[in-house]
Amino acid sequence: MLVVDYGAQYAQLIARRVREANVYSEIVPHTLTTEQILAKNPAAIILSGGPSSVYAEGAPAVGADLFEAGVPVFGICYGFQAMANALGGTVAKTGLREYGATQVSAVGEPHSILAGIPVLQSAWMSHGDSVQSAPEGFEVLATTQGAPVAAFVDIERSLGGVQWHPEVKHSEYGQPVLENFLFGVAGLERNWTTGNIVDEQVGRIRDQIGDARVICGLSGGVDSAVAAALVQRAVGDQLTCVFVDHGLLREGEAEQVERDFVAATGVNLYVANEQERFLSALAGVTDPEQKRKIIGREFIRAFEEAERAIVEKAKAEGEQIRFLVQGTLYPDVVESGGG
Repeated sequence: MLVVDYGAQYAQLIARRVREANVYSEIVPHTLTTEQILAKNPAAIILSGGPSSVYAEGAPAVGADLFEAGVPVFGICYGFQAMANALGGTVAKTGLREYGATQVSAVGEPHSILAGIPVLQSAWMSHGDSVQSAPEGFEVLATTQGAPVAAFVDIERSLGGVQWHPEVKHSEYGQPVLENFLFGVAGLERNWTTGNIVDEQVGRIRDQIGDARVICGLSGGVDSAVAAALVQRAVGDQLTCVFVDHGLLREGEAEQVERDFVAATGVNLYVANEQERFLSALAGVTDPEQKRKIIGREFIRAFEEAERAIVEKAKAEGEQIRFLVQGTLYPDVVESGGG
């Protein structure tokens, strides 16, 4: 499942709600073309909300060809409006803004993405524009005072959407709406857990590394610790972690990393005691940015020295170090535009 991010404050939350339904999800930027999106082979797609107006110059757009690819698509707020606009519906600024808890009324008996949900429900809105008419082939499922078309669906093409935000807890039937799309419209299965992804990644790492040796910089933080633990599970003693003790950690933190991480994973740990190097380089420096640069420079130098020592030891044992492990956090990937 892909979540296409149109600048929504809730994009991460949408992905989380999908995962809570045991469906794997990833966030991608709206700047991807239809071809690039489909190249990821998504089982379904959610178009997120966003701050733009679909009719404004330079507003993010979605190509109509995305909806002809046979992939189920669900639009939320701006994504709902973008879908309507791309397929020939009408989106306009009516002056009836809706923010916060809003009463949504079903049109007829609730079904499809509204299956099992009361005729009247309270949902969280945040919009100034609204869909005035649905595209051809779509059935209007719900309305509000400020949005004559607040939800629609095209069952044949597995397309649908809502004007409100089902991902937030303030929408009392938000999760059921999402799951109605995931399982009722898109036909997905509940087959993903965090355990699945650990096994998958361990297998990939093992296949890529083979019998080579690996180095990983270990800081004790979440990103490097998780990366190191995964690689350790995959290749065992082929991994050597380098921990640079620069003397700037909390009291007892270095000892905790050395003791607890090794005990938990069994990893080979090379400790570079570099407190004097860092503290000497920082002596007399008061500017925070200059400190940051000095710490970064000295860390690279300390790590490279440790790396050379480990490489030489491996050569003496007739082995070769071919891989460097780098861990990162998913929010950092998204923030850098790589999500």
